Amino acid sequence: MRTGMRARGTGRRRVAVGIGTAVCLSVVLGGAIPAYAGSGRTEGDSGGTKPPNRGGNSGNGTIGAHINLDRHTPGGGGKTTPVRPVNTNWKPPVCWYEPEYTPEEYEEFIKSAYNGAQEPAATYAKKRDEEKYHKGDDGLWWKVAFRDDTYQEACPITTDNWEIWVPPADPQPDPNKITPEKLSQLAYNATELPAPPVQLKPTADRLVVNLGTRVAFEGDFDRVWTTASINYKGVQMAATTVATPVALRVEAGTDDADPQTCTYDLAKGKGGYQVDSGDAGCNVTYRRSSGSGTYPFKASITWKVTWTDSADPDGPAQEPPLPDGLSTYEQDVTVKEIQSVNR
Repeated sequence: MRTGMRARGTGRRRVAVGIGTAVCLSVVLGGAIPAYAGSGRTEGDSGGTKPPNRGGNSGNGTIGAHINLDRHTPGGGGKTTPVRPVNTNWKPPVCWYEPEYTPEEYEEFIKSAYNGAQEPAATYAKKRDEEKYHKGDDGLWWKVAFRDDTYQEACPITTDNWEIWVPPADPQPDPNKITPEKLSQLAYNATELPAPPVQLKPTADRLVVNLGTRVAFEGDFDRVWTTASINYKGVQMAATTVATPVALRVEAGTDDADPQTCTYDLAKGKGGYQVDSGDAGCNVTYRRSSGSGTYPFKASITWKVTWTDSADPDGPAQEPPLPDGLSTYEQDVTVKEIQSVNR
């Protein structure tokens, strides 16, 4: 894995991550132990080997062998958190096909990986040999790649097609082939967003009952984008997800506050996206002391996420849309009651 980072200006981290070739021949077959070929350690009597997790970690899971991630987080280089989709039902791809072998390379792989293999791997290798590996045909063998270990439950690829033959003009593209749309989903899943740069005035340990608490932004932040791309054996494509901050939601953490929640719209300024909460009517006023405990104050930024079908974040937005994302700042606050003495 390669990483690099610039400390100031545009925080940029390029990640090239990989996972070993995996061929599973007994997944979902009566609960049998998955059998693999083409990489790592033997799985008992399954007749195959399990792929090692050689992939780098993107912060949200592992990515396939030839997909590069390029993250851009302009601003001061503060704390970031993985994007949290507003739509909790949204899930990124679990597995997909990406280009891997020429016919000659595939023949060499099958013959070396399946030499002396037991069933069902032996039948799988025989099937490919009878197809003559498509030697002499134009095209590539594409292999399955996994985002993380959930593929055993959720991967839609069957035990008969862990590699597929893809000609230059594919008349019926497999729905699991990597596409710009799938790249956009993987880029979304790998996106890291700045936590809201929030400062409370007075500070969190000095809040007072009936005294307005100003929620101020400290520092600048701007839109964030992540590019997922592949450029391997002549297959080139990319997608870029672009997250733009649109709103700040403040939650006081108690019913005894006025208001309990509020939302500020964010607008583009000279130093990034800002909101002037000092003049807003939504400064939080706590009406009751937190006693010997605290209140869980929270501020969340909602990010509008779009995607382009290239490495250009300023390209035209594509469909279907991606869910909005959230980044959150949380802090326990202490609210005290000032006792006055009447003479």
